[in-house]
Amino acid sequence: MAPPEECEVIVAGSGPAGSTAAAFLAQEGHSVTIIERDKHPRFHIGESMLPMSTPVFDRLGIEWKERDYLQKNGAEFVDENSGKQVRFCLNSRYQPYQVDRSHFDHMLVDNAVRHGATLHQKETVKTVDIASDGVTVTTDLNSYRARYLIDATGRATLMGRKRSGIQRIENLGRYAIYTHYRNANSVTARELYVSGDIVVLMVDVGWIWIIPLVGNRLSVGLVVHKPIGGSPRGAALFEQYRKASPRLNDLLIGAEQERIVRAEADFSFTNTQRNGQRYACCGDAAGFLDPIFSSGIFLAVTSAQRVADRLHSALTRGTESDPALHAGDDDAYTLGFRSMQLFVERFYRFDMVHNLFFEADRDESLKDDIAALLSGDLWSGRNEFQRMLLEGRQNRESGTRKI
Repeated sequence: MAPPEECEVIVAGSGPAGSTAAAFLAQEGHSVTIIERDKHPRFHIGESMLPMSTPVFDRLGIEWKERDYLQKNGAEFVDENSGKQVRFCLNSRYQPYQVDRSHFDHMLVDNAVRHGATLHQKETVKTVDIASDGVTVTTDLNSYRARYLIDATGRATLMGRKRSGIQRIENLGRYAIYTHYRNANSVTARELYVSGDIVVLMVDVGWIWIIPLVGNRLSVGLVVHKPIGGSPRGAALFEQYRKASPRLNDLLIGAEQERIVRAEADFSFTNTQRNGQRYACCGDAAGFLDPIFSSGIFLAVTSAQRVADRLHSALTRGTESDPALHAGDDDAYTLGFRSMQLFVERFYRFDMVHNLFFEADRDESLKDDIAALLSGDLWSGRNEFQRMLLEGRQNRESGTRKI
């Protein structure tokens, strides 16, 4: 048997988290091997960016081209039954984008390769052996030896499952059903392309996302929180709610469905084994939340940046075997993840859109705080609404107060 290929860091997975971590480490001169079970370009859902991702992409050297990406300027929440709606501005500090994930993910992994990372596609990790002196990874095609493993395998959660660290988060969205439309050229659709806003429609089983994309395309999905007895399932359920929405009917005049309706389940979980001796998880492999506030890519690239920066310093000093290497950064990750989790929980449990969002225009500071969280501003320490969310959880757990 041939000896294992050697490198400093193996990155399992080449989505936004894996590509970001690989690029930062390669920029610092480390030898990085990315192992990807699929092949780019590939389809993926989750097209809406948060503004506070921008500093990470700037550091990566990403250039946004108008022909490929649509500027995202705000988030609009709508209840078509009552006529209530509210819009939050999201481009006051940084300009976020709506992205086609197949193109976007391909761009990120190409960037990592340009910086020096080696990419192996159509190759699946089979076993991982972590010892005090290094990591051995065996795939269906080869074996590798490295000083460190970064798990960016998304919801496959390679190390989380290996270490039995996956815990489901209850009471959030149960599953999503979605598709894309092309040639959406209605007057309403053209107005949406100009605004670039993501639109969230409130429905009795959960919520519907509408995301405008370049090329007169729309991403539309239904996230189901509580199925109603007797309701159809799958594509039939999606069609039922699509047809019941006046906003969608207007948007989709003359549009063509681009692909079959797909479904994704097992939405929300946390990984209690995010890091340890010679490994760290980032992106969805560290935890995944209901997509109502579009936190997926944002948490992916920010967690990957922290992992890469900490690992670069440790590889330079030869201290990468320290099991507590990421402890300090993990505190920051936990604060961000927990803040967004509580935000989503309040959305479902306390009907936050009707009881708070639709009233936000009456309180400018509250609206600014909500917009900041929707932008991904989770670590400034200046957000009073975020503080209330966190303190409300602590008080609720002690039985003294809810918010």
